[in-house]
Amino acid sequence: MRKELLENVRNSHPLIHNITNYVTVNDCANILLACGGSPIMADDAEEAEEITSICGGLNINIGTLNQRTIPAMRKAGIRANALGHPVVLDPVGAGASRLRTDTAMDLLEHVRFTVIRGNISEIRTLASGTGSTRGVDADIADAVTEETLSEAAAFAKEFSGKTGAVLAVTGAIDIVADEKTAFCIFNGHPMMSGITGTGCQLSAMTAAYVTANRECTLEAAAAAVCAMGICGEKAWQRMTEEDGNASYRNYIIDAVCHLTGRELEQKARYKIL
Repeated sequence: MRKELLENVRNSHPLIHNITNYVTVNDCANILLACGGSPIMADDAEEAEEITSICGGLNINIGTLNQRTIPAMRKAGIRANALGHPVVLDPVGAGASRLRTDTAMDLLEHVRFTVIRGNISEIRTLASGTGSTRGVDADIADAVTEETLSEAAAFAKEFSGKTGAVLAVTGAIDIVADEKTAFCIFNGHPMMSGITGTGCQLSAMTAAYVTANRECTLEAAAAAVCAMGICGEKAWQRMTEEDGNASYRNYIIDAVCHLTGRELEQKARYKIL
C-alpha cells in the first residue's frame, strides 16, 4: 500500500461534506480532522447543494435518515455528480427496515457513487433490493471468513461492475473491489465492533482518501480501510486494565492522527484476488 495515498490526504486537506447520522456525527468530524481532511456537516435540503458545491467530496450515511434529510441526500448527490466530485454511500442498516432499503435503492438509482461502504448484509441487500440485518450489524450467516472469501470477493466484483462504484465490504475480513480486482484486507481488531461508529468514521475517511487520490479510487479506498484497521490495532496496544470502549474509541482517533505513510506501507496486510 503506497504511502503517498495517505500523504496526499494530509497535503491537500480535502473538504468533505457529510450528510451523516446524529449518533456518530462528532466522531466522523474528528476522524476527518485526524486523517488530514476537513469536515462540514449540512443536512438541510435548502443548503445541501450549495455546501456540496464548495467541497471536494461527499459522504452520505443513512444511519438516522428521516423525511427531512432524504431529499438533502439526493440533492447533494446529484449536485456532486454534476461537479465531478467523489461520492461515498454508507447504507447503514439497509435491510433492517423498508424505509432504509427503499432510500438506499432510490439513491443508487439517482446518484452515481464512487464508493459504497457497508457490511456484507447491507451490501447484499443493495444487490438484491431486499434483505435483513441484525439492526445495523451484519448477519452472522453473511459473515466473510477465510472459507467464503473467494465467493465474497467475486460477489463484490460483480456488484461493482453493476453499480460502477468501488465496493468496500467491511467486517472481520474486509474486501475492497472494483469489477476486476479485490483487495482482501486483514488489518483490524475485534474490539472495533464493540464501539459505535467505526464504520461511519471509515466512510468519512474513505471520502477524504478518494477525494485526495482521484486517479486511483480502488487503491485509495483500500488504503483507507487498511489505515483504519491498522489504527484499530495500534489503539488496542494502548489499552490498560482500566480502559474500556470509550478509551478505545479515542485511541483510534489518536492513532489516525499520528499514522504515517511509512506505517501504512509497512503494516497493511492484504492479498489481491
